[in-house]
Amino acid sequence: MTSFTPIAAPASAEPAPIPLWRRFLAHRLAAICAVILVAITAAALAAPLVERALGLDANSVDIFNRFGPPDGTHWLGTDELGRDMLLRLLYGGRVSLLVGLAVALGASLIGSTVGVVAGYYGGRLDSVLMRLTDGFIALPVLPLLIVLAAIDLNKLPIPAVIADSQAVSLYRIIIIIALVGWTTVARLVRSATLSVRTREFVLAAEALGATPPRIMARHILPNVVSPIVVATTLSIGAVILLESVLSFLGLGVQPPIPSWGNMLTNAQELMSTAPHLAVYPGLFIFVTVIAFNFLGDGLQDALDPRASQPKGF
Repeated sequence: MTSFTPIAAPASAEPAPIPLWRRFLAHRLAAICAVILVAITAAALAAPLVERALGLDANSVDIFNRFGPPDGTHWLGTDELGRDMLLRLLYGGRVSLLVGLAVALGASLIGSTVGVVAGYYGGRLDSVLMRLTDGFIALPVLPLLIVLAAIDLNKLPIPAVIADSQAVSLYRIIIIIALVGWTTVARLVRSATLSVRTREFVLAAEALGATPPRIMARHILPNVVSPIVVATTLSIGAVILLESVLSFLGLGVQPPIPSWGNMLTNAQELMSTAPHLAVYPGLFIFVTVIAFNFLGDGLQDALDPRASQPKGF
């Protein structure tokens, strides 16, 4: 009698995971916004080269050429003091992007620290840190920023050299917004830490005698980086908008340092006679904020392993 050996059916091969960059590029709108942001950033960084190539000075005042139209020398015309509009926009972009990136990174550092500590230790420390976070969330952000930005630094125990320097308004706005903008990152990181702290590799590290700071830095923080990246990216646009609002109100970055916000301040009384002075910086603010928001959405889809179909148009 002939015996037949059953042939095992071939195991169905699981589909290979889609690389992160392909998942991001599948979100076409986010990819386009990333290209736009790279172009804006590159143009802003190249401001000194453009200034040298045009043979102009971004801060040079020419009262005989006020509100000049675009020409071969001034590609976007001149402002109310005869300064080149293109160069002012590029240098203003350097300041606005610097504020956005610096505040977002600073707020992410504070929020990540608070979130990881609260989620890892739990208990009373978690309750205290989360109630502190809720207190910051409950504060009206814009009025608070206006009050803090209006404080006279000469009345504080700060050296006069620092208080009277031109760049102090830039540093102050970065510190102020970072100190109140960390709450979203803290709550997201805490939630992710609560999930990661019960994993086997964390329990194994504790059993081997690793200290809590080492566990948080080496084992927990790298596994909660996705919400940090997404929240940081999304917050850059909001920070640029906040800086623009404060500068528009005269409480942010102060002239002669240009920013898109204080360029709008100078143009608000000239809307009827020279509307381009407000259109250009307003357009740059609008495009940059929208682009960062779509970039954050794309990163969220790409970093989410459960996202089966990244969004396109």
